[in-house]
Amino acid sequence: MEYRKGAILTGRITECMVVAGDFKNGVTFDMDGQVMQVIEFQHVKPGKGAAFVRTKLRNVITGAVVEKTFSPTDKFEDARIDRKEMQYLYNDGELYYFMDMETYEQIPLNADKLSENFKYVKEEMICTIKSYKGNVFSVEPPMFVELEITDADPGVKGDTATGATKNATLETGAVIRVPLFINQGERVRIDTRTGEYLERA
Repeated sequence: MEYRKGAILTGRITECMVVAGDFKNGVTFDMDGQVMQVIEFQHVKPGKGAAFVRTKLRNVITGAVVEKTFSPTDKFEDARIDRKEMQYLYNDGELYYFMDMETYEQIPLNADKLSENFKYVKEEMICTIKSYKGNVFSVEPPMFVELEITDADPGVKGDTATGATKNATLETGAVIRVPLFINQGERVRIDTRTGEYLERA
C-alpha cells in the first residue's frame, strides 16, 4: 500500500493516504467525510481505455453498501478507526454510561450508538467502543456472554424431538431459543452475533 508522509501541522502529522490501486478487503478510508470500508474489489484492465478499480464499499457508520468505480491513482485519506475497551456501567433511561478502564473516565452514549445485539449486555461487561476522529459511532458487545435464564417456557411433556427448543428470557430482558432441558435459574453461554444458545455456562 502506498503511503504519503503527511505534512507536520501544529505538531501533528496528518493522516496517510490510501491509493485506490492498492485497495484490499478491509481497508478503511475517508470519502467525502464518510468512513468507507472495502468489502469487494476488482482491478479491471479493458482492451481499450484506462484501467479502473470496481469496488463494493460499506459505510462503516451507517452500514449502507454502495458500488463505486475508481481510477487506480485516486487517493483518499486513510480512515483510522479507534477501538477502545470500556466497561458498561448502567443506563438512566436515555443515556448509557461506559467507563475507560485505564483512566476511570465515564462517557455517556445515546441508544442510537448501540447495536441490536446490545440486548445481551449487562452491567460490568466489557464492550469495544469504536470512534472516528473522536466521535463514537458504534458499541460492540463481547462476542460471547454468560447470562442467567429468568423465565423459561416449560418443556412439552413427551417432546423428545432432536433439536427441539423453547423460548427463554435472559436477565437482560432479551428472549432466545434454548433446548427443552434448560430451566429458569440456569446460566447459559450465548453468541451475541447471532443470539444463539451455545451451552450451559
